[in-house]
Amino acid sequence: MNLDGSSDTRSLVQTGDKRSLFETLFLPHLDAAYTLARWIVQRDQDAQDVVQEAYIRALKGFEGFHGVNARAWLLTIVRNTACTWLKQQSRFSNIVPFDETVHSLPVDAPVSEGSQEQRIQRLHEALNKLPVEFREVLLLYEIEGWSYKKIASALDLPVGTIMSRLSRARRRLQKEIAAGEDQEVRNEL
Repeated sequence: MNLDGSSDTRSLVQTGDKRSLFETLFLPHLDAAYTLARWIVQRDQDAQDVVQEAYIRALKGFEGFHGVNARAWLLTIVRNTACTWLKQQSRFSNIVPFDETVHSLPVDAPVSEGSQEQRIQRLHEALNKLPVEFREVLLLYEIEGWSYKKIASALDLPVGTIMSRLSRARRRLQKEIAAGEDQEVRNEL
């Protein structure tokens, strides 16, 4: 079976083997879809819901897929679904959901300063403070390894805007990490 968008792919879609072809093309990208959704919506359960909705949308619109790049096509749908979800949730933005890690009592055993887990936690906290448009560009470029051109195409933005957002996202991430470290030092004093 040829999965690069040739006539074999189109004929399979037309002959009714749509579901099998869909699964072959898009299920391998489930982890990337979840990762992108998780970084955009910031909560595990919400990311799972977004990915499920995105896969449903992708299946419904599968006939419009022309076989160029299944991963990019799917991640664009995930991004759009996540942004729609965020807009719907913004009306509840003044409500703080219960988060056991935030609202629980601190553990007495401090984590050593140089531990890998602590640095990863600070990075995650700093990333979560970035606006969505910075987080998604940073994620697609640094984690997914996409080119500027590919990101620009997926987000329907000029390449210059992508480069600018990436630069601003990196600077802001550095500031957030530094601010988190400063706060940590003040807390220890």
